[in-house]
Amino acid sequence: MEKTLAILKPDCVRKNLIGDVIKQITEAGFRVRGMRMVWLTAETAGGFYEVHRERPFFQDLVAFMSSGPCVPIVLEKDNAVADFRALIGATDPADAAEGTVRKRFADSKGENIVHGSDSVENAAIEIGYFFAGRDLVALG
Repeated sequence: MEKTLAILKPDCVRKNLIGDVIKQITEAGFRVRGMRMVWLTAETAGGFYEVHRERPFFQDLVAFMSSGPCVPIVLEKDNAVADFRALIGATDPADAAEGTVRKRFADSKGENIVHGSDSVENAAIEIGYFFAGRDLVALG
């Protein structure tokens, strides 16, 4: 089974959509292995998104991700990374396919409800940023 990291972003929490988004995720066959609510500092958000440091949107992304609580979730499923990326849709909700998480719930490219790992390798790194191995529940 493959694992991926989802983060329900501050706009998702602020709009009280946590349950709706998790329902869509679990109905798509993903199993939750770990979940917590955190309020990232600018330093922590910047560390997580370090790969984007030189991009023009980096400061806005860090400010947004540290603007309120978010919910990191470890998900498990065969082909989890690719399937989750398909489920959440394009970064810009205007470009996202009908029925995807971002098309249904996001307001803009900058406030797009959810993060999803972009590769199996990055999923492992990102999961480790928020969870220790003992934090993940083994499911039968």
